[in-house]
Formats: sequence, C-alpha cells, structure tokens
Amino acid sequence: MLATLMAQFEAASARYVEANGLTRDPDWYLLKLHEEVGELTQAFNRKTGRGRPKGRSPEDLSRDLADETADVLGHILLFAHAHGLDLEAAIERKWWFRPE
Repeated sequence: MLATLMAQFEAASARYVEANGLTRDPDWYLLKLHEEVGELTQAFNRKTGRGRPKGRSPEDLSRDLADETADVLGHILLFAHAHGLDLEAAIERKWWFRPE
C-alpha cells in the first residue's frame, strides 16, 4: 500500500522538478521536508490563533492546515522512497500494526 503511494508521490515530484528546472540531490529530500514542517507549523499557528491569520477565513485556515499536512506526508514518503526505506515494516515494528 505505502509503496504504491510512495511511487505516486515520486512521479508527481519528478514532474514538478522537471517542470521547474530543479535538482534533487540526497540533501534535498530532508531539507524540503524540514521546509514543509515549518509551513505546517505556520498554518497550525494561524489556525489556532497563535499567528496572524493574514486575512484568511476560518475555512481558508482549515484548508491551509490540510494542504500543509498533505505536503509533509508527501515529503515523508519522498524521503522514504529516495532512501529505499520499508515504511510498512517500520510501522509494524514501531506502531504494532500492519498498514492495509
């Protein structure tokens, strides 16, 4: 299940990288993940009243939080894919269940 999702995110990322003339070296995956976690933190702070909403409606703030969470998930999966990690086995070890 996760292997398929990782491959789908990889294909989408490869298209984005090619369209924007970017290069993904080994550091890129972790640096980009770190950037996205920062954006998630900003969205969370705005949504929870800890940051300026910058004119965003409550619905916009909820959507922003969901969008940034999706970015973090995508970049976790890209990182795992780039490093050949078996996330399903790791989840089973660490969380004591098998992803279905």
